[in-house]
Amino acid sequence: MNRADELTPKKVVEKLDNYIIGQKEAKKQVAIALRNRIRRLALQEDVRKDVIPKNILMIGSTGVGKTEIARRLAEVANAPFVKVEATRFTEVGYVGKNVESMVRELVDSSVNMVKKEMMEEVRDKAQRLVEERIVEALVPSKKKTKAQPSFMDMMQLFNQSAEYSQNKGYDEKEDENIRRRREELLEKLRNGELEDVEIEIEVEEQSTPMFAGLGPELEDMGIQFGEMFQNLMPKKKKRRRMKISEARKVLEPIESEKLIDQDKLIQEGISRAENSGIIFIDEIDKVTSMGGSASGPDVSREGVQRDLLPIVEGTTVVTKYGSISTDYILFIAAGAFSEAKPSDLIPELQGRFPIRAELSDLTKEDFIRILTQPKNAILKQYQYLLQTDGVKIEFTEDGVERMADIAFELNEKVENIGARRLYTVVEKVLEEVSFEAPASGEWELKIDSNYVDLRLGKVYGDEDLREYIL
Repeated sequence: MNRADELTPKKVVEKLDNYIIGQKEAKKQVAIALRNRIRRLALQEDVRKDVIPKNILMIGSTGVGKTEIARRLAEVANAPFVKVEATRFTEVGYVGKNVESMVRELVDSSVNMVKKEMMEEVRDKAQRLVEERIVEALVPSKKKTKAQPSFMDMMQLFNQSAEYSQNKGYDEKEDENIRRRREELLEKLRNGELEDVEIEIEVEEQSTPMFAGLGPELEDMGIQFGEMFQNLMPKKKKRRRMKISEARKVLEPIESEKLIDQDKLIQEGISRAENSGIIFIDEIDKVTSMGGSASGPDVSREGVQRDLLPIVEGTTVVTKYGSISTDYILFIAAGAFSEAKPSDLIPELQGRFPIRAELSDLTKEDFIRILTQPKNAILKQYQYLLQTDGVKIEFTEDGVERMADIAFELNEKVENIGARRLYTVVEKVLEEVSFEAPASGEWELKIDSNYVDLRLGKVYGDEDLREYIL
């Protein structure tokens, strides 16, 4: 995790502002939740165990930034993160995944995150081992035969004859030649002179998953059993021929993994998932009961809530890496709540999401800022993409304003899908340019309001076309 002094609530909001426009209140609340986790870790053990995270319920229309806030928060905190949809779970007995699978996914994410960090730490040593393996493939050592010694050979060993001594000397001389040759190749290898040379290396063969087709309820268990049996069985190896430049990429992760302490990796992965993990549960409003009926689909919806309850409250889940407690995982739930209300959730679950963050609908001014200001702004992405084909795109102020205006009006008249509407509008505006590029040479194009109307005027003006295309 970043240093504590770098993750003050104000600085977290500043970092989120680089990617997300508006929603100041929601950013403020998630920043406080993140800071409270850091504060908790600084407490004494007897006090720390009683401090649980305050889970957050985000309420807002689709496309206003709920998922992006949670994802970027995890990125800022360098915390394990997993996003799930509540609709993928169902009550036991219905078709769907078990709710515990999201905790297992979080542990997988955490272990992979720690593994990547540990592999980076041993990268230099792994690269040296890779070089040794490549040189070994270029100049293999003389293999000693394992044939049974003859009677005369046995007598030579006892008699220490001159002939035996000469053979021994010959082997040493040959070993010296191999060593000298390897040193020469190693120097050339480090100078990048052998990158296109083909070699034959031995790598572990990727085995196919076992216990496939068990169904949703047993899927996670089947994967874990499969991995357990694969670890018990000897690894299959095969020889592959490739260029040295490719062999580096193949061998480096293999050698890095051998240098990692697996017990430490798993221990740190579980600890980080427990104390820093964030689980984002989207579409929580889709599992509320409609109209208070107690039959049909509503039974399953309420069943999902009751299955989620122990996970959010705090329980122990068994994973392939060991048991993990969910007591201190931060849960962020989100939903549009256009038809249902937060009060339609079962009371026990409501109580486990004490912080409510209401996100406002995006305005035309927000759309203009989304198109241009964030580090990953939509227009910047298209400029970079088309620049690879020699096309320089310039968006004028009135052109940006016109695209934002059309997107905002479409959300008002058709269906409010938030900032996602901008992708549809910009894609349609640049459709012809993207199709024509690359041309014979470099060229420039200015996108102003007239060009936007030229590309969208017919579609935007026709109500039937508008509903289907934009």
